[in-house]
Amino acid sequence: MRRPVAFVTAIVLFVEAVGIVLVNGVLATVAGNQSMSLAGMDPDAMVTGTWVMGGVSGALLVLCGLVPLLAAIRDRAPGRFGRITLIACAVVHGVLGALAVGLIGWAAFAFLMAVLALIVLTLVTFDRRETETRAEGPGVEGTPAPV
Repeated sequence: MRRPVAFVTAIVLFVEAVGIVLVNGVLATVAGNQSMSLAGMDPDAMVTGTWVMGGVSGALLVLCGLVPLLAAIRDRAPGRFGRITLIACAVVHGVLGALAVGLIGWAAFAFLMAVLALIVLTLVTFDRRETETRAEGPGVEGTPAPV
């Protein structure tokens, strides 16, 4: 069950990355066409900032999607960096989900909570202790063989 969950998590994070870049592209286009500014900031800076934010967010989501993809391909728990990346991604989705209820609506909240659940399920299904125990196994020096 853990490999399909990790594959689905990776696919959802990749799709979300594309969606974030597209949404920021639309926002940048609208801000540029209407010469929008915030507190007197240059409209070109607003457009550039929106594109940069979309690109950085998309790149981070792709990085977060690579972790479960590699875990599913290898059928091994993510390493320390991978686990930290997935935990940070889960925290961000939780905070964005809490904000999305009031700002966007329940559909966005439900989507973000579904992604959060997939990330947490990926973290939980790949148990690190099982991998370490399997690596040691019976007959390895320092561990007694079963009787």
